[in-house]
Amino acid sequence: MTKKINIKNRKAGFKFKLMDEYTAGIVLNGTEIKSLREGKASIAEGFCEFNDKNELFVVNINIQEYRYGNNYNHKPKAIRKLLLNKSELKKLKKEINNSGITIIPTSLYINEKGLAKMKISLAKGKKLFDKREILKKRDIEKKLNKVKKNFLNKTKKN
Repeated sequence: MTKKINIKNRKAGFKFKLMDEYTAGIVLNGTEIKSLREGKASIAEGFCEFNDKNELFVVNINIQEYRYGNNYNHKPKAIRKLLLNKSELKKLKKEINNSGITIIPTSLYINEKGLAKMKISLAKGKKLFDKREILKKRDIEKKLNKVKKNFLNKTKKN
């Protein structure tokens, strides 16, 4: 029985307005896949960028060193290549060049075949007041649920 590995970027939906989503393969070297299977990774600070050859790379994700690895262990903050179709890469490059949009990783998982995949999204940064509105809505919902729960408890007792 294999354990499902799905590492998510929980702050992505709060900090950014997510638009289009793509699934990309990720090139891993050496002990990176073993460490990923243990769930020892973080993609919260990650972002994607293109190089001179129009290849897409993910930067600033942390895959911890494999604990049973020796001197051939990988670097935790290495830059890793993402694998997409040429048409998808052209589309992403065009979107990034036109406006203030970035590409961020939203989740990192291992599929049924045992391959590492990363979901990436086109994202536009939210303003501070948008974030405040979200926090207000959450707070109101919590209070409303608490009032409903108290009301239901009182009606059950009577």
